[in-house]
Amino acid sequence: MSGQSLLVPGELSPTRSVPGNIRRPEYVGKPAPTPYTGPEVQNPETIEAMRIAGRIAAQAMAEAAKIIAPGVTTDQLDKVAHDYMCDHGSYPSTLGYRGFPKSLCTSVNEVICHGIPDSTVLRDGDIVNLDVTAYIGGVHGDNNATYLVGDVDEESRLLVERTRESLSRAIKAVKPGRQINVIGRVIESYAKRFGYGVVRDFTGHGINSSFHSGLIIPHYDSPHATTVMQPGMTFTIEPMLTLGTHEYDMWDDGWTVVTKDRRRTAQFEHTLVVTETGADILTLP
Repeated sequence: MSGQSLLVPGELSPTRSVPGNIRRPEYVGKPAPTPYTGPEVQNPETIEAMRIAGRIAAQAMAEAAKIIAPGVTTDQLDKVAHDYMCDHGSYPSTLGYRGFPKSLCTSVNEVICHGIPDSTVLRDGDIVNLDVTAYIGGVHGDNNATYLVGDVDEESRLLVERTRESLSRAIKAVKPGRQINVIGRVIESYAKRFGYGVVRDFTGHGINSSFHSGLIIPHYDSPHATTVMQPGMTFTIEPMLTLGTHEYDMWDDGWTVVTKDRRRTAQFEHTLVVTETGADILTLP
């Protein structure tokens, strides 16, 4: 395991502005979103709109990833992704979602998810997850990936590589007529080969005009995830694997989730639509 010191909160920069002509999600300025009551199966028009949103989110993440290097702050990553989304007419979905103050999540080393970009400086040997969601055309596209910062130790590098592979295997398991728990079964069985923990309390989710529709996609083999996949269903798969325990602590900011043993964790995510034969990834640059 890397000998890096543990992460501590940094200083937040002022809230970034979004041009007034860009449509906001309904939850902006509210404590919480209005609960979604629509269908999990989307029509072709909605799916194509989600493909546009997903492409912008994927490219915004790729643009931010280009500047990942020792000495770069997580706030700088936020600025790149924020500017890209706004320049392409989309709203950064996380900005103002339940009060989240930034335009993407930056989760470094032991942070499982929902890290807030701030003055934290990336160090040689870190790993950092970027989680970017774009809202445009009335729908969201959500993706994330974990990146290496400089010269990363082998244990962390393998964790990142295998977490990416677990997502790939899970996507291949998506088929209409199968229960959603097949997704977690595939991820968990693969992760167990390496002794990795699989985070249970943070999951994939339904997504469409709603950022989180209420549909839950566990990354472990849950007996409760019996919803049957149907063509046109849209959701994310976003496995979070850890070098140690799957248990977690929450920082006082109410967002930053860290592994209880402070060992490293990695995550990858795509937004998908179930097709007649499998899955189509909507978050491709």
